[in-house]
Amino acid sequence: MLTIVAFVVALGLLIAVHEYGHYRVAVACNVKVIRFSIGFGRALVRWKPRRPRPGQDTEFVIGAIPLGGYVRMLDERESPVDPQERHRAFNTQPLGSRAAIVAAGPLANLLLAVLLYSVVNWIGVQEPTAVLGQPPAASLAAEAGLRGGERISRAGFEGDLEAVESFEDLRWRITRGALDGRDLTLEVAAADGRPPHEVVLPLSRMGAKEADPGMFRRIGVLAPFTRPAIGELLPGGAAERDGLRQGDLVLAMGADEIVDAQQLRERIRTAIGADGGRTEAWRVERDGRVLTLEVTPDVREEGGQRIGRIGAYVGAPPEMVTVRQGPVDGLWRGAVKTWEVSALTVRMMGKMLIGEASIRNISGPLTIADYAGKSASLGLTQYLVFLALISVSLGVLNLMPLPVLDGGHLMYYLWEALTGKGVSDAWMERLQRGGVALLLVMMSIALFNDVNRLFG
Repeated sequence: MLTIVAFVVALGLLIAVHEYGHYRVAVACNVKVIRFSIGFGRALVRWKPRRPRPGQDTEFVIGAIPLGGYVRMLDERESPVDPQERHRAFNTQPLGSRAAIVAAGPLANLLLAVLLYSVVNWIGVQEPTAVLGQPPAASLAAEAGLRGGERISRAGFEGDLEAVESFEDLRWRITRGALDGRDLTLEVAAADGRPPHEVVLPLSRMGAKEADPGMFRRIGVLAPFTRPAIGELLPGGAAERDGLRQGDLVLAMGADEIVDAQQLRERIRTAIGADGGRTEAWRVERDGRVLTLEVTPDVREEGGQRIGRIGAYVGAPPEMVTVRQGPVDGLWRGAVKTWEVSALTVRMMGKMLIGEASIRNISGPLTIADYAGKSASLGLTQYLVFLALISVSLGVLNLMPLPVLDGGHLMYYLWEALTGKGVSDAWMERLQRGGVALLLVMMSIALFNDVNRLFG
């Protein structure tokens, strides 16, 4: 139920803001707006304001299908217009006014993203500190000399280093670098107290086509550092059976020194043999004493693979930090984040067109609904971040030069500005058909990706 509610609220808000952008600029340009609709199909609710704007008699509607919306304006191309109101028809407006009305919808979504990111910055959010867990062997981080436990204080591209506020901040920079093919320089404070030094993550070697868990595994930055402590034990599990206790700090498994909980979980998963779990000597610290215990994980089948389990929560909570900015800094960072996400989205679209990025990056309504529910379950700030990301995507998508989208209409107006005449009706019809066909292909790919991502 939470997923459905979060999804409907997200769609309703983002569509309403988009259409309000069109509506508000149309009113400012003295264009008569006939209907403002959120959703399509049969009208569930309809009303007119008791005090309408001067010269407006707009009907507001909530439709039965909440997958879009529209603002219907007076237009001679759609129906006859009273000569006395012809000056208020959309098609009779100057080129600049028409372009402003069309561009206002996507721009409203981008402004909403700035506001949402700013609100998150002002509220503050609890995030793990930028301390690295142990990287997998043969990953870029391991090759760069990182071993786990390092605190990242600054990071940047081309030597321009900026303070890293949290682990999520670091992951965002890594994502940008991997998808853009740029190396990321890290300023590292080692766990053993050595002076800070710089390490370069050669992300340009990745050739990453999509941001997925596999990409971060190859880079070697999977999760923040957490102490390899044993948490709550399940009755009858291997941990209880072999003498482990809640609060034990694992120092080593066999000959391998354990650095953090991520490494410990990986070692437990792979501690299996032909006949079951592999018995190893665990060195643990308990109440200031170091003990050695023989532990044999249980073997479970998950996803067609045999993995080891000990029947206990593994890992202490990560060290957290509150990331919060003041009014001006928060607003500025909201604008910068919106710009960065928009630019990354455009670059990814361009790479998908030339085959340098996978079309699996395209997501549809099922994935959006899934993430809406997950983000809402994590709290208000995470849900606001989700809304901001989707608002940016909606704004950028609508600016694409497809005939059925706002960006396509802006291309018509660019042609009119360059040639002095509008696109002919015949060409308009051909372009609209082509745009609809291309949009249907994109929607099919998105739905296929959704099904494959959620159920494949």
